Amino acid sequence: MVLIKEYRVVLPCSVEEYQVGQLFSVAEASKNETGGGEGIEVLKNEPYVEDGEKGQYTHKIYHLKSKVPGFVKLFAPEGSLVFHEKAWNAYPYCRTIVTNEYMKDNFFIKIETWHKPDLGTQENVHKLDSSTWQNVTVVPIDIADRCQVSSADFKPDEDPTMFKSVKTGRGPLGPAWKKELVSKTDCPRMCAYKLVTVKFKWWGLQTKVENFIHEQEKRIFTNFHRQLFCWIDKWVELTMDDIRRMEAETQRELDEMRKNGSVRGTKAAEE
Repeated sequence: MVLIKEYRVVLPCSVEEYQVGQLFSVAEASKNETGGGEGIEVLKNEPYVEDGEKGQYTHKIYHLKSKVPGFVKLFAPEGSLVFHEKAWNAYPYCRTIVTNEYMKDNFFIKIETWHKPDLGTQENVHKLDSSTWQNVTVVPIDIADRCQVSSADFKPDEDPTMFKSVKTGRGPLGPAWKKELVSKTDCPRMCAYKLVTVKFKWWGLQTKVENFIHEQEKRIFTNFHRQLFCWIDKWVELTMDDIRRMEAETQRELDEMRKNGSVRGTKAAEE
């Protein structure tokens, strides 16, 4: 059995803008999560062509250790908290699979994302069969809803309700910003439909860990997209060539940061 949820993240930007904003924000967020032997190691970042699909392939290793909850550390042997993330970015469709060598076939996280120019109103955008789709929980994420952010994660300079973009004039986002966006023909809109499938086969822990992983995915999607919007003035004028140069530089920085400095970034939320 697997646990499947679809997270819908609506944003006041276009699908084309988001392609650059997402890659910029991934690079920035990676630096915030790396240091002291932990964090993200980029093994590959290269173009791919596969079965008529073209895009960018990345293979990253996540060295976690302190970023998992205590109940996971209890049964996780030394060296097992290393996760491989392989991603195929054929924008506007992206597919990411996370695996672990210790758990082998008993664990994976699969994230499939469609980016669409709408307000999150499409049903079954991933075209699942009806029996699978009826068991999928749809989870809307509102980047302007302070209640969806823990006090430990909250940063005033990454709060869409307080941010106004100098370059685009977008923001701050009020409580009814999504409803207002319907009639704002001059402001772009899009939705990231993120279908997340989690499998963790371990007797006595399966339900607890699968639910925990989904809670963390929602937390990551919420915080990441709040950052992405509040960083819009840093990325909105960049090109894809700028992004590829930035990614190469970030890869070098991550290698250096992981070997030196102290552990940084998000800690696991304990129950």
